[in-house]
Amino acid sequence: MKIKQISVFLENKSGRLAKVTRVLGENGVNIRALSIADTTDFGILRLIVNDPDTAYRVLKEAGFSVNVTDVIAVEIPDVPGGLADPLDCLKDANINIEYLYAFLTRATKAALVVFRVEQIDEAARVLQDRGVRILDGAEVYNL
Repeated sequence: MKIKQISVFLENKSGRLAKVTRVLGENGVNIRALSIADTTDFGILRLIVNDPDTAYRVLKEAGFSVNVTDVIAVEIPDVPGGLADPLDCLKDANINIEYLYAFLTRATKAALVVFRVEQIDEAARVLQDRGVRILDGAEVYNL
């Protein structure tokens, strides 16, 4: 149920994000979701891609500082308040959310929320026990 997220450390310089996307594109890697957290001097680009192993390799070869992190992708009904129930499940289980980001899919008319949590296996179990659908890597990478 875990999926691989690619994290790239980027200096806050013009063109760095463009370079990442160019390297990925030239190597047939398609971005499924992304998030950027930044400070004055640097940013962390987090990516869900169709081929995380290739993405990691080609970004490393291009000189980027790259990391792979396990995350979970949760299907959330695309309705007002749809995110509240899974968040309450994690709160009730005392599982801390480090960060999350979301994207919509046309095929399922649902939001997919990517969670990075401290206890990933426990979080997946708690959510599944409450009827929340957790997507596996193949489902997410092939969206």
